[in-house]
Amino acid sequence: MIQKRFGSLSTISVVLAVFYLAAAGTAATAAERVAVKSSIANMRSGPGTNYEVLWQVEKYHPFLVKEKKGKWFKIQDFEGDMAWIHSSLLEKMEGVITTKSKCNVRSEPNTDSRVLFTVERGVPFKVIKRDGNWIRIEHADGEKGWIYKTLVW
Repeated sequence: MIQKRFGSLSTISVVLAVFYLAAAGTAATAAERVAVKSSIANMRSGPGTNYEVLWQVEKYHPFLVKEKKGKWFKIQDFEGDMAWIHSSLLEKMEGVITTKSKCNVRSEPNTDSRVLFTVERGVPFKVIKRDGNWIRIEHADGEKGWIYKTLVW
């Protein structure tokens, strides 16, 4: 087998090293989940208040942190959209958001229990606890209940 040399490292070693570093960076970023702690937060096109407001989100909206610039975080939401938000509007809290239409929120963690309310796609909640495939959630308005895990991100 003929190996091309790149300095003192073989090409294969360089490719593997680059792949490892890229994968490690992605894994570290993907692991950091945050949620909005203020009642409303502006999502901006860049890291500063001088950038355009792209959209707004409500309390408990969950995100993945993709990048940091000072006190600004570039985040990704459940739809894959990216924007910037100031770190003071976020906290390390487990949040979820509904990904389906007409999600039933129940009184107990089972399908036989009473439906307390139904929500549409895109409603954020704080996670209170988990019980198997069920998640005890709380909305910003104080409503609580249980939702099945496949209905949220």
